[in-house]
Amino acid sequence: MNVLLALGVLGLLILVHESGHFLAATSQGIRVNGFSIGFGPAIFKKELKGVTYALRALPLGGFVSFPDDDEKSNIPSDDPDLLKNRPLAQRALVISAGVLANLLLAWVVLVSQAAFFGLPDEPEQGVMVVAVQKNEAADIAGITAGDQILKVNGISLGKGAEAVQALVEKIKTAPGIPLKIEKIQGEKEISLTLIPNDNGGTGKVGAQLQANISGTFRSANNFSEIINHADKQFFDLLTKTIQGYKGLITDFGATAKQVSGPVKIVEMGAQLTEQGSAGIILFMALISINLAVLNSLPMPLLDGGQMMLLFLEGIRGKPIPEKFQLIFMQSGFLLLLGLSLLLIIRDTSQLSMVQELMGH
Repeated sequence: MNVLLALGVLGLLILVHESGHFLAATSQGIRVNGFSIGFGPAIFKKELKGVTYALRALPLGGFVSFPDDDEKSNIPSDDPDLLKNRPLAQRALVISAGVLANLLLAWVVLVSQAAFFGLPDEPEQGVMVVAVQKNEAADIAGITAGDQILKVNGISLGKGAEAVQALVEKIKTAPGIPLKIEKIQGEKEISLTLIPNDNGGTGKVGAQLQANISGTFRSANNFSEIINHADKQFFDLLTKTIQGYKGLITDFGATAKQVSGPVKIVEMGAQLTEQGSAGIILFMALISINLAVLNSLPMPLLDGGQMMLLFLEGIRGKPIPEKFQLIFMQSGFLLLLGLSLLLIIRDTSQLSMVQELMGH
């Protein structure tokens, strides 16, 4: 049930992203001929008012298509309502609308949480372990999901985001070095030794951590407090996401293993949904922001790649040659498909259920 819920959230976020492109185009009178969720052959499709809506076999994203790219289209190439014939500013709005839609959704979700569920009470001491990867350092040491880590080497971690950061820094700076951990498991206080794996000179333990929140909420004093709380959450998530992608670019060797594919994202979503509505909302906001930042990268097939071509067109004063655009997009599709398949295979092989079947 939690897996289905996580898949539903992912589908909703893709739908919101593509709806941003679609509405930005149609609201400006730009012709659209297709709206698809997923890639590959269509499982279901229906045509309404000249637009073919489709659900496709590979749920790795979606796309909005335009007559500009359809060789069979009978619309004249000089039609003013074709996307390619519109001013740069209008085309830029269509391209960026998906990213803006995901960012707006994340913010609205966080505001709604604060308005309807209240603001979280003050965090408790320590760090909560949300999930543990099988056969990684945390699992080997005896750390399990639900544990509350209070101290490292006899020093209290404190509470809140600062406690999480303190624990992460301790782990990162101790590859292969034993750390004495004091935790609460159920109602028992337990001491154990944790030895972070050496991940390119940086310690890694294979655990998902968060502030040790009590799970109780209080009503906001006023609407301003709701907005301020949502803004802080939103910009914290956005900043950490950007830093994560920056680390992937600047230090690929050390961070590549931390990249998650669709399977791992769904598994994480399923674990977060076990925490109830708060976990679902956190998952939705986090993945929505991730989709926005990912799509902003200047890579083929992504919105950032399209914006880069548009920027180059603005500098040149004329469109980029179609042959170059075609090569750029085709290479991007092969790269995206290959990377997705690689991550799916890797993440699936790491699932505890699969490892048990394989006898590991």
